[in-house]
Amino acid sequence: MTYRRVEQVMGLPISLALRGRHAGGTRADDAWAAAVTFLRGVDRVFSTYRPDSAISRLGRGEIEVGECPPEVAEVLAIAETARVDSGGAFDVRRTGPDGAPVLDTDGVVKGWAIQRAARAFADLEDTDVCLSGGGDMVCRLADPGGEPWRIGIEDPRHPSRILAVLPLGNGAVATSGTAHRGRHIVDARTGAHPRGVAAITVVATELTWADIDATAAFAMGRDGLAWLRTRPGRAGVVVWADGSTDTYATPAKPSVAPVVDGVLGRRRVGTAHRPLHGLVGRGTQPARDLVQQTHGDEVPGTTGAMRPDHARTRVAESDPSSASASALREPGSAR
Repeated sequence: MTYRRVEQVMGLPISLALRGRHAGGTRADDAWAAAVTFLRGVDRVFSTYRPDSAISRLGRGEIEVGECPPEVAEVLAIAETARVDSGGAFDVRRTGPDGAPVLDTDGVVKGWAIQRAARAFADLEDTDVCLSGGGDMVCRLADPGGEPWRIGIEDPRHPSRILAVLPLGNGAVATSGTAHRGRHIVDARTGAHPRGVAAITVVATELTWADIDATAAFAMGRDGLAWLRTRPGRAGVVVWADGSTDTYATPAKPSVAPVVDGVLGRRRVGTAHRPLHGLVGRGTQPARDLVQQTHGDEVPGTTGAMRPDHARTRVAESDPSSASASALREPGSAR
């Protein structure tokens, strides 16, 4: 049995799937309620659509960082690290159409908030967890050798279809692209829209950085893949504007348990059902040949509304009773 919940928070669907000992019951309900309550609090602090939010008031210069809730300073510190690491391609500060400065931390907050909200499920023993915010996901396996979550990656040219499947144990996955909102991401250094790329998916240990890196790499356009290959402990798929794909995987830092291990390869989407080699293993163990190209498989249904900027990944659980572990089954996916 899989316990599922969906709630609209922060302008996007927050979806939960639990498997195992606490897939249902009071403890699952209480943990879900705690996660949603936390996310609603995040929205009150960081929403740029709320004129009275701390981030809106800070952006208008009405208050200082020290007068904000402490998580604002935390998010701004992460944003500054991201700006430096990306060479300025990712930046939460920009100049608006009227020439006034704009502070928009959405590119940090979503991944950071979902990662933090997942802590609400840490005490559910013997329970697998997958928490999604608009399609970007944090996953956990109670048993590192257990059945991984299978995450479907949308084809940005045909969003109703699955391009590839990532078996994900303990880690996070995020995607940035043009499929649902057009060319809305710009390189903060130039203000120009990226060229040559349709979507970038990043797998990492934490959603905070998976989400940031997907956005930053997408903003870099054709240079994004080379930059991702310098990022420790990252893996994923790049879909180029011509429909071809690249996969990548980089070693983790020695102090971080390895999440990825793979063989890099280039594939033309839709030519053959061949592996997009080695992205994510079960738990934190390295693995190869686990991501399968499934272009052309129609998605039978989805749950929840889509948030237009990041909504490219879906839970596609494997059926333990199925004769083929690679067969897709979506009993209510989260996009």
